[in-house]
Amino acid sequence: MEITSHGLWTMIHGMLFGALYLLACSGAIVEIRRYFQPSASKLASPISTNFLRVWLVVMSALAWLAVLTGAYIVYPWYRAVPPPGTSNLAAYPQRLLIASPSTSAWHSIGMEWKEHIAWIAAISITMAAAMVLRYGTSLRHHRELRTTLLSFVTVSFLAAAIAGFFGAMLNKVAPVQGGTTIHLVQEQ
Repeated sequence: MEITSHGLWTMIHGMLFGALYLLACSGAIVEIRRYFQPSASKLASPISTNFLRVWLVVMSALAWLAVLTGAYIVYPWYRAVPPPGTSNLAAYPQRLLIASPSTSAWHSIGMEWKEHIAWIAAISITMAAAMVLRYGTSLRHHRELRTTLLSFVTVSFLAAAIAGFFGAMLNKVAPVQGGTTIHLVQEQ
């Protein structure tokens, strides 16, 4: 069993940072709604507020790790330009997608959406974390701020889900390949 270094980085970007972020985000939405329910006055303790702060800061870090590894590690491999006269485009995902009318929409819609909407996910969750860091337990007394907080987290979740969907589909149609081969399990 083996994987290439480019495939490993793609997995780290999508399955470690991206998928873990989506799981944490769904938990944050539930926790924020529960935390600010009128019947949850005992939940607004300093310990639970600190937990929510740490949770959102860690989520923000995960989102930025996913976006930055995608933009600066995986995306350049996706955009690689083949040498003139290359007929096998398997190692050049963008060119492989553009070469066929049946797959060109995966690049023009899928990748364009993915590369832009992912930034919205990271920015939105960072804004949510900043709100909780700044206002803490006093958010309980400001309905508009709570609604804004939940909106930022929800927008971030939806943006990350769209980016993750397109990333997974693009990786199925035109995976990023190449790099050194890493042997995970030696054959007997």
